[in-house]
Amino acid sequence: MTQSLEVQEFVIAIAVRQHNPTVLTPDFLKYSGIVPSDWELARQPIVTNSAAQVVYQNGISIIAEINRIVFSEPIPTKELQDVSIPAIARKYVETLTQVNYQAISISFRGYVIFEQNNIAHNYIFGKLLQSGPWKDFGTAPVQAALRFIYTLQDTQLFLDINEVGLQLPDKTQLPAILFSANFSHAIAQDEPKVRLANLVQVIGKWQTDLATYKEVVNTKFLGSQNYQINIAPDEPLIFPKEVS
Repeated sequence: MTQSLEVQEFVIAIAVRQHNPTVLTPDFLKYSGIVPSDWELARQPIVTNSAAQVVYQNGISIIAEINRIVFSEPIPTKELQDVSIPAIARKYVETLTQVNYQAISISFRGYVIFEQNNIAHNYIFGKLLQSGPWKDFGTAPVQAALRFIYTLQDTQLFLDINEVGLQLPDKTQLPAILFSANFSHAIAQDEPKVRLANLVQVIGKWQTDLATYKEVVNTKFLGSQNYQINIAPDEPLIFPKEVS
């Protein structure tokens, strides 16, 4: 049976101009109604003049920097109606209406696990790339990272494909292919109310981007191959080591 893509991580990143990161505190988020009042912190928040981060025990993270705001959430087993950061991001921008919002990206990450290293390697070098003399150079098998850029009706999709290692709790590693999708949405620079409405509209259509991501990966890259895509979100990825 062909396995479908199970998304592991969802990120909303909003580009801004001269945002004040120090506004991002647990009290601000709670008393503004941006996050539920019963959410518990996973660790001590970080607040500096250049960046701030608040992380909750459910894995949701909010980062504020001078030029962007990032909301991330692990979603490997969640139903669509249980995903939280679209509502959080919307409430955030509707609360801080004075911020100059510039653009927004909707991103997802998913993994394909293989039984053997050579199968994962051959997926990129046998299925996606045409063989050539460029492969035979150096003292170890060549490694590659691929980027595909798709122009869609109202956005651009940047799809990155990397060969990685998945580290399990027992310290063993499984070969895997990482599919990272980034949907880049421009926001019309009209007067603030119109710009905010456009931003909220993009956030509200995140499920359309998710469906497009699944369709591209499942139908254009996996096809009829029986690739298993199902891992726990907190298992770290080990990327190929760079040669110094």
